[in-house]
Amino acid sequence: MRFKGQAEKTVRAASILITVITLTLLACIFFDSLFSCLLLVWKHTAQRVDVPVMGDRVITLVSGISFGVAGMAVYGMRKRLRCVFWGKTGKWYAVLAIPQLVLAALIYAADLGASHGVLFRSGGDMGAYYDHIFSLVGWGVLSALSLFAVGVYVFGMDRIHLEQKKAEQYQVQVAVYKMLEEQYSQAERLRHDLKNHVLALRGLWEEQAWEKLGDYLKRMEGSAQLGANEEATGNRAVDALLCQKRKMAEEKGIDWECDVQIPKQSHINEFDLCVLFGNVLDNAVEACGRLQREAHGQGEKPFIRVQAGAVKKCFLLVVKNSMNAVGKPTGGISERKNPRGQGIGLLNVRDVVQEYNGVMNTEMQNGIFDISVLMPLGKAAHDMERVV
Repeated sequence: MRFKGQAEKTVRAASILITVITLTLLACIFFDSLFSCLLLVWKHTAQRVDVPVMGDRVITLVSGISFGVAGMAVYGMRKRLRCVFWGKTGKWYAVLAIPQLVLAALIYAADLGASHGVLFRSGGDMGAYYDHIFSLVGWGVLSALSLFAVGVYVFGMDRIHLEQKKAEQYQVQVAVYKMLEEQYSQAERLRHDLKNHVLALRGLWEEQAWEKLGDYLKRMEGSAQLGANEEATGNRAVDALLCQKRKMAEEKGIDWECDVQIPKQSHINEFDLCVLFGNVLDNAVEACGRLQREAHGQGEKPFIRVQAGAVKKCFLLVVKNSMNAVGKPTGGISERKNPRGQGIGLLNVRDVVQEYNGVMNTEMQNGIFDISVLMPLGKAAHDMERVV
């Protein structure tokens, strides 16, 4: 009713409600069975009651305690559940809710049958006491298995969604890096043919064909993307990427320093390098831009410092950037967070580092965010401590 006319929000709210109710119901049944079983066993052994029973007051008390414990358990998972329902689509919420609705219906039918005397039986002539214990244990096992299944399904769906998002972002980044490499190659070809262009420009100048000369220069500028060629890393794809990130930083008034050398003898895939550099620098540019917005032009000029190269038998990348030192340190962490509160880009960086058996470290101190990545250059180098 709250989100009437907003289909996606309605489905989301219903999905959250169904999940919370299902988890609470299953947990309540489990604890109710456990407490009831313990109470009956205690009466049978400690108080020497042959066939112990629970009165209406005791049943109500046990049910109330079970519901309270179950509610507290689900409430304790609120942060994790909040992350699960963050940033999904209406279709995802529907797929999550439907199986839980089916399970809740089955539980309700079983509970209805139990209220009419359909219970688990021991299968032998063991007496009412053991039949009751057997029934309680059966309900406890059934609810525990159902609770486990719901947990696996809910959090598994969240994990699948996260992996899909990471894969989609990775594919988009690879496509962008390929485009950047092609553009950079065009600029390199133009620089290679610069002598011929100079001769053509000189001829137009001698003929005083100013209009043609102007058109020629504009065409050169548009096709070559001329500018300061500060990036010469030894890898064309990384050169193109750093060139783009430098332009982004300069457009936002961010001081940029870059000293990167990619070792030629390295098994690290160039597009993995681009994922590494691209995500780290995107976070750095975003953090500096956020700092500028919050400072309203006051204070020192934000900066990004990039250093990378071979150290012994490893590739070391160190990026430092300005951050907001007041309040919560969000430094180089992107605002586009995944359900676990960490930037999707940083998760992609972590995946690349783990793929090459490397290590990553981040620090936030005195208004500076520092991220360092160390990866072995050789395929056989797996023990980072031994290599370093």
